[in-house]
Amino acid sequence: MSSVTQAPVTVPGAKGHTDGAGAFVPVQTRSERFTSYDPAEFDVPTGREVNWKHTPIDRIRSLFADDTGRHGVMEVDVRAPGELVQERLRHGTAPRGEVFRPEDLPSAIAWKQETEAPLLRIPAGVELTQPVLVDLRGTGGLAHAHVVVEAQANSHATVVFRHRGTAEHVQNVEIIVRDGAHLTLVTVQEWDDDAVHAACHQARVDRDATLRHVVVSFGGAVVRVNPSVELAGTGARGELYGLSYSDAGQHLESQVYLHHKGGETSGDVLYKGALQGAEARSVWIGDVLIGPDAVGTDSYEANRNLVLTDGARAESIPNLEIETGDIRGAGHASATGRFDDEQLFYLQARGIPEDEARRLVVLGFLAEVVQKIGVPELEGALFAAIEEELAREVVR
Repeated sequence: MSSVTQAPVTVPGAKGHTDGAGAFVPVQTRSERFTSYDPAEFDVPTGREVNWKHTPIDRIRSLFADDTGRHGVMEVDVRAPGELVQERLRHGTAPRGEVFRPEDLPSAIAWKQETEAPLLRIPAGVELTQPVLVDLRGTGGLAHAHVVVEAQANSHATVVFRHRGTAEHVQNVEIIVRDGAHLTLVTVQEWDDDAVHAACHQARVDRDATLRHVVVSFGGAVVRVNPSVELAGTGARGELYGLSYSDAGQHLESQVYLHHKGGETSGDVLYKGALQGAEARSVWIGDVLIGPDAVGTDSYEANRNLVLTDGARAESIPNLEIETGDIRGAGHASATGRFDDEQLFYLQARGIPEDEARRLVVLGFLAEVVQKIGVPELEGALFAAIEEELAREVVR
């Protein structure tokens, strides 16, 4: 299967998917970026490109090789209600490729390398009373994956991907939410300290359907999870939530894109992060596009970061583009800072020791996102993981 969307015309001699200074006017709208199913159509990133300039290229260079000679193994365990349909989709077999278009080199390599993509399908009209749990454990080496999740019309389900172990993992997740369906998809990164993970999630939400997409990143050396959601149908809703906790030397990144394409669509984007330790880094880039036909849209995006120690740095870049004047509302916000001294004073004035007060402030800050997941067992595990993160280093 092959399809290419050409980038805008550039100065002769300049390549369409680089962002070199002076070469051309960079593509700002995410949907206009170059896409291709063929890895050979992409240059190897240098770190100057608009979608790579905040990523530590040298630490993920292994993900740019279209190499079949050193594949690692991902152990996969799927626990699901009996109604879930599981199949394998070769290239050219629907619905694989109905939504997904690789927009960078690693995702194109993963598309090519995954010759039989697993399909998780929730049948039309079915409500799964228990979540679909997909446990993935890396055992080392380079591993590629392309996964298709399809929620058919008027179905309801929650799907959780949980990543552990170690790997150099490139992952595509193709998400199709058909008319009237409600899907919650959660991806949790609890990798070992040396793991590298680059994931591209692309979703389409149809008429009167809802997608709740949650990214939780704790473990790994470099973790880059980029969700792209198109609200295609009238009345579609997208809820994009994220949580990260970056320790010393970690780089945790999400580039979020929400495209309001249909009328009367609504979107809510909220990502929160905490950082502690020298060289702890987080990157959040939020792009919201309200298209010319998205009348009656209501959309808001926000990013909040809590810096706990010296030497940690959070980068936050919200963007909003509106192509119609007939909307209900749209806005964006970003804030990065240290502890609120008034909160600490309030708690300490009531006899709570300083370390415990700081712990409560961090838990309260991150709890808003954890509680949106809707899976009690997972929420409890994530609160325990946050407690473990706090215990690794004295918060000052």
